[in-house]
Amino acid sequence: MAEAPQPEAAIAAWRDALGEHAVDADGAALDRYARSTQPQGTRPCCVLYPTTLDHLRAILQVAVEQHVPVYPISCGKNWGYGDACAPADGMAIVDCSRMNRILEVNVELGYAVVEPGVTQQQLFERVRREAPGFWVDCTGAGPDASVLGNALERGFGHTPYGDHVRSSCGMEVMLADGRVLRTGFGHYPGARAAHAYPYGVGPMLDGLFTQSNLGIVTQLGVWLYPAPEAFRFFFIKVEEEDRLAPLIEALRPLRLHGVLNSAVHIGNDLRIISSLRRYPWAEAHGATPLPDALRDALRREAGVGAWNVSGTLAGTRGQVRAAAKALRAAVRGLGRVIFVDDAKLAWGKRAAALLGMFGLGRVLARQLEALEPNYGLLKGIPTNEPLRGAQWRVRDGGEDLIDPLDAHCGLLWLSPVLPMRGADARDLLDITAPLFARHGFDLLVTFTLLNERSMTAILNVAFDKRRSEECAASAACYGEVMAAFREHGFIPYRLGPAGLDHWTDPGDPFWSAACQIKAALDPHGILAPGRYIPHT
Repeated sequence: MAEAPQPEAAIAAWRDALGEHAVDADGAALDRYARSTQPQGTRPCCVLYPTTLDHLRAILQVAVEQHVPVYPISCGKNWGYGDACAPADGMAIVDCSRMNRILEVNVELGYAVVEPGVTQQQLFERVRREAPGFWVDCTGAGPDASVLGNALERGFGHTPYGDHVRSSCGMEVMLADGRVLRTGFGHYPGARAAHAYPYGVGPMLDGLFTQSNLGIVTQLGVWLYPAPEAFRFFFIKVEEEDRLAPLIEALRPLRLHGVLNSAVHIGNDLRIISSLRRYPWAEAHGATPLPDALRDALRREAGVGAWNVSGTLAGTRGQVRAAAKALRAAVRGLGRVIFVDDAKLAWGKRAAALLGMFGLGRVLARQLEALEPNYGLLKGIPTNEPLRGAQWRVRDGGEDLIDPLDAHCGLLWLSPVLPMRGADARDLLDITAPLFARHGFDLLVTFTLLNERSMTAILNVAFDKRRSEECAASAACYGEVMAAFREHGFIPYRLGPAGLDHWTDPGDPFWSAACQIKAALDPHGILAPGRYIPHT
């Protein structure tokens, strides 16, 4: 029988080991870390702020002695997947945001070595200053999101280095017993290729520490994308809703053959509209989901299609010209391709300003408003703009707020992976749209062609956290959609606490093996119990 946790004794011991400044059990702090975009958050017993490996080692030692589980976070910006909340109440949050050193920026090989607290903005500024010939691949989680944390969740960005696990190399990990493990070549003193070659000698252990609770990753090598000779953003507006399947069929050969070598996003109209404004409660007279006629009017106002494709062409000038020609030919009859580079973006802004003097150009101005931050994001410039979409269903107040928690955003992400086939995308929509509508939610969806053969569908249940009825409806919708995914073979690439029970079965040999590894590396079960690997 497991011994009862002793949180008060643990807090006292942590204060002795770390100092008063590194331990916070104040009620206001606990309330802050209990906030979540999920329908329900969890409340920790305290928050710990390590800055060194010795601090982490002391934290784990006390956790074992006092039987208090700990939950490590990088910066706590895991929006829609649990945020900074542990799987259960009473754990100690280990906030690693003060471990924020960029240990190396290698300007010859194009990589950086970062600690958990290094943010996208911090790395962007350092790389821009010291290695201007390289870009950081960023996500839409905002400038303050952790680079390392996103990689460990197998997150993705936009450049050819968009798969953040595939573009990382070499981990330093603290195990539950305080030992420090280095993956790949990193455990050999003086290894020259520790952050240039990922496999090392023997088993490749890196994957064990992504989406798991087997250790605390304290350093990660991140590959930087070489700035291309030529760069063009492209946008395709597809007017007809039923053209999604042929659109994917047209784009797949380009992605498969490397003509399109970076992530391609196909978002529906509501995905873009939600980034420009909140739900039109007054015009809809409180009805949900959005009435079709009003949706059509908002689509026209925003100047977007039923489906909207965006991506980049990057490489030599010749490669970009050839890729642009192939892209135009592939989507002929589906939609017109618009290309934007730095010069065209500057021209468009001047044109919109000039037309605005005469009361014209409103649609162009709105399009540029949506485009400019995302154009920069594709070049590795972090932005908060994508976070505005989380406010879609928030009724009033906080219009100038960016942080989803401050703005009362409710957000549950659903992110199944599909084969890159039009029929699979159509099946997914046919399955999920009625479920969203039944619970009064709009289906905001983006299909991202992340690699050569698969795509990730990003759907979100957006709601107002201040409305108890919406919190309940969001949980019910999420559960039904997850069950439908399971039935039809659409498996998510990433999960928050609400989704774990749908996919983790200790009786499955895969999960039982994961539980055996957990028991071997963390026999006391003090590292984030219940996170991905089932708690047994």
